[in-house]
Amino acid sequence: MDMKLELVPIPVSDVDRAKTFYVEKVGFNLDHDVRPSETMRVIQLTPLGSACSIVIGTGLGDKMQPGTVKGLHLVVADINKAREALAVRGVEVSEVDEYPGGIKYAYFSDPDGNSWALQEMPPKHQQRLQGAI
Repeated sequence: MDMKLELVPIPVSDVDRAKTFYVEKVGFNLDHDVRPSETMRVIQLTPLGSACSIVIGTGLGDKMQPGTVKGLHLVVADINKAREALAVRGVEVSEVDEYPGGIKYAYFSDPDGNSWALQEMPPKHQQRLQGAI
């Protein structure tokens, strides 16, 4: 049985501020911004090249507090280029850390404190992942 993770809710305190951050600063695609009712707004955003999206909004019935999602990973081919692209757009992103095995990370957070990691896998690992697709 296939199971695909395709949508992750991200709790935010200000939907418009978060939408601006994810679209203009991080570079996510805006897939939907709809208001099914007066009390509900659904905004779906997708990182370039990803099959998984995030959703922010109001009236979604979740009880998650803004800023409580931690450690979401955006896997990139070149962490230095990805980090620079974010920094140029005004995102406060950490320096690149390299760990044993050649895995590299850089970190940033959205305006509410939900945290993200850019991750670059070593070339051998990237080739194994591509072969599995």
